[in-house]
Amino acid sequence: MKKIILKAGKEKSLLRRHPWVFSGAISRTEGYPVDGDTVQLYSSQGAFLAQAAYHASAPIAARVWSWQEDERIDEAFFYHKIVQALALRKDVGAYQEHSGFRLVHGESDGLPGLVVDCYDRVVVLQIGSVGAECWQKTFLEILKNICDPVCIYERSDTDVRALEGLEKRIGLLWGELPDNLTIEENGLRFAINIAQGQKTGFYLDQRDNRAKIRTLASGKDVLNCFCYTGAFSVYARQGGAQSVLSVDSSEDALKLAQRNIALNGLSTDSLQWQCADVFQMLRKLRDQNRKFDLIILDPPKFAPTAAFADKAARGYKDINLLAFKLLRPGGILATYSCSSGISSDLFQKIVAGAALDAGVSAHIISQQIAAPDHPVLLSFPEGAYLKGLLVRVGI
Repeated sequence: MKKIILKAGKEKSLLRRHPWVFSGAISRTEGYPVDGDTVQLYSSQGAFLAQAAYHASAPIAARVWSWQEDERIDEAFFYHKIVQALALRKDVGAYQEHSGFRLVHGESDGLPGLVVDCYDRVVVLQIGSVGAECWQKTFLEILKNICDPVCIYERSDTDVRALEGLEKRIGLLWGELPDNLTIEENGLRFAINIAQGQKTGFYLDQRDNRAKIRTLASGKDVLNCFCYTGAFSVYARQGGAQSVLSVDSSEDALKLAQRNIALNGLSTDSLQWQCADVFQMLRKLRDQNRKFDLIILDPPKFAPTAAFADKAARGYKDINLLAFKLLRPGGILATYSCSSGISSDLFQKIVAGAALDAGVSAHIISQQIAAPDHPVLLSFPEGAYLKGLLVRVGI
């Protein structure tokens, strides 16, 4: 039997059902485990704690598969886990035919290192740990069986793979990728670029937050920063926005954004698309004394880990400060962070500091999180990576 024995006192997080063991918590190994092996975790007193995937050289040396000593970690185990994950999505209303949804959300579904997104009948697999990497072919067969897909595509190209010593990998695993893939979301349609888009092709986690923007946009001048393929812009336009200025640094993303406007038969009057660095564009708009009623800040990840928190905080402070200066009295800022290294408390403090420096009085009217197909395990708060605030400035 391959075992990991923890140092005295280091079992406390596992007793609270946190699924990670850091390398510094390990006293010794037994049975010569190699990277990717399933190992038994024991306390310094010899008490069984969990079964986990082992990775000797990674900061996170073990990621828990099961809390049961007698459970076999095999194809049947993973099949059951993914079936459970699908049942949860159906229970919370996230699974609908022809829609996009997250089927597997890593540790929160008991499958650390594995993310699976579904776009209609296209399944996108993303692997971010050595443990999950060893079961890639098994996951492929299970997804073929459960999802009845037309194709399964891999987007294992996240930066976290470098921390695991894994090379990035993108490509078709099975079937044929449709030429023009679209999904339906809250009555709107969106074109998806699986092979070249960010994440797995679309920001599924913002589904409910986009719907909220639709209810706020009527008659407003809207600025959508880091707009990517324009999903927030589409919702704002359908919600009756008077004008929408969408800014992103990618020409290809903006072209797809304009296609999404056309796909939904929406008017292009008073829609502007600007390919630019958002930081620079916000300063330019400030210097032009432009004003908006609703501003959306949905930047890419600034802090992948807590080690980057200080640098990320400066970036968030900068864009939020500039946004506050661009809002009309009574205007609303919808601001988000998808950085796991930035806590909800810290993010709120950053936004509060930005409002103070901008000289505005502001109130939080809503706190926003990821859609329910991105569940957060109570014992794994790191899963709550997306945090958002709707903030209204004083009149």
